[in-house]
Amino acid sequence: MSRAASLAALAALAIALTAAPAFADDPAPSVGEKALADKIDAATARPPIDEAASTTHHSVAVHGKTLAYDATAGTLTIRDNDGKPTASVFYVAYVADAGKGAARRPVTFLYNGGPGSSSLWLHMGSLGPMRLKTASPEATGPAPYSFVANDETLLDKTDLVFIDAIGTGFSRPLGKTDAKTFWGVDQDADAFARAISRYVILNGRANSPKFLFGESYGTTRSAALSLVLHNRGMDLNGVVLLSSWLNTDSDNPGLDLPYVENLPSYAAAAWYHNRLANKPGDLPAFLAEVRAYAAGPYAAALFKGQDIPPAEADAVARRLSAYTGLSVDFIKRTKLRVSLDRFRKELLRDQGRTIGRLDDRFLGADQDTAGEAPDFDASSSGVSGAFTAALSEYVTGELKFKTNMDYRPSFYAAGEAWDFGHKGPGSGSKAHDSAVMLDLGQTMRENPHMKVLSLNGWYDLATPFFETEYDIGRMLLDPEQRKNLTFAYYPSGHMVYLNPEALKQMRADLGRFYDEAAP
Repeated sequence: MSRAASLAALAALAIALTAAPAFADDPAPSVGEKALADKIDAATARPPIDEAASTTHHSVAVHGKTLAYDATAGTLTIRDNDGKPTASVFYVAYVADAGKGAARRPVTFLYNGGPGSSSLWLHMGSLGPMRLKTASPEATGPAPYSFVANDETLLDKTDLVFIDAIGTGFSRPLGKTDAKTFWGVDQDADAFARAISRYVILNGRANSPKFLFGESYGTTRSAALSLVLHNRGMDLNGVVLLSSWLNTDSDNPGLDLPYVENLPSYAAAAWYHNRLANKPGDLPAFLAEVRAYAAGPYAAALFKGQDIPPAEADAVARRLSAYTGLSVDFIKRTKLRVSLDRFRKELLRDQGRTIGRLDDRFLGADQDTAGEAPDFDASSSGVSGAFTAALSEYVTGELKFKTNMDYRPSFYAAGEAWDFGHKGPGSGSKAHDSAVMLDLGQTMRENPHMKVLSLNGWYDLATPFFETEYDIGRMLLDPEQRKNLTFAYYPSGHMVYLNPEALKQMRADLGRFYDEAAP
């Protein structure tokens, strides 16, 4: 009998066994039935309680020099305070060969966000030794995909450990542990702290310089996690924040701050798509002007609410039109408050196109042009298939990791049920939302050697750069602590690395950052 037929027979028996009514006087299953049931149980896709690892040896050319490294795809078993195993966490680690007597190399833990996303985006597209080539900012076509050596890898500066959040990738809860156990700001930070601590112990990295690198919700995680690790005796050399989300309390009805924070990003999108009547030649200088207007006259106008004088409202609408490319009439009809979805739909409505949320360089086409919001995010749908296919083939093929589980690029049921409550530093109770920049600020005060690098895309509408600047400015660092904080900006979107030129710039900035944080 073929393997497929055998599995089909086992599945049919399983259905029959579970469908049959159970009575107290039912006979016990026969020896043959029990053997088949045991085979079905053994074939069920389950994460390993015992830690698994597959290590392969490779090399990559980095700026003209060949770098040899080991790639390990494996699992870490994390346990509760009583020692009970609660989850199997999947990771891929790249560790460069170090010569005898070489200095201790840094190690960086990287992850994406969501909440509910695996880390395949950073893993397959950014700083690892291999990288997926996309057609960004166009949609990437179907297979075959181009997966190549990454000349911009960060492996020459630090070993890299990509970690998948529990419920995503191959990471799963163990036994009777409910996945929802890990679905929350504090719960997730605790799980990652346990996974990182386990990796450090398992691989003898206690004396290595350590860094966190998070993207999107991964920055929320990093901010909270930095303080958790510090409180548990693990100090970091640095934290890298890519496309930050540091305060989850930002979208409540009646709150005007998001309109102020979004305006410079709207202006960047209008600049990129040539919707400005007198397009400035210098984008950073133009955005500095828009920031000043947003934080000054625009914020003051919104503060007046319905009591704003008509003449002032007209003047604000004209200025917003000049900065965003939207009509004065449209802006006035929104009461000077243009939502993100409306902007994405309206900017190129006359061309029958929408712009992306994660990266507004991407263009989409809706079923019609009459709606309030785009039907989909072209910047997400344009790359997702390529990243998923590349990861699955790479990990199970070239890295030889064997499992009967499916790789989950995302598990957004987690995001739907996420507990955004957070007990911040010095707070006696758990707040409804999470202002985790306060955690990061507290870590920087208690660990005055830790450096932070904030990386931002001009064309990111999901986590606007001015919002990041606002939140980080609320860490209330003194001048000495602010010396450890650096910002960088790139002509790209949320996933800065999709733009090869931006990736090159980002890699150079990261190289300098690591040289300073772990000399």
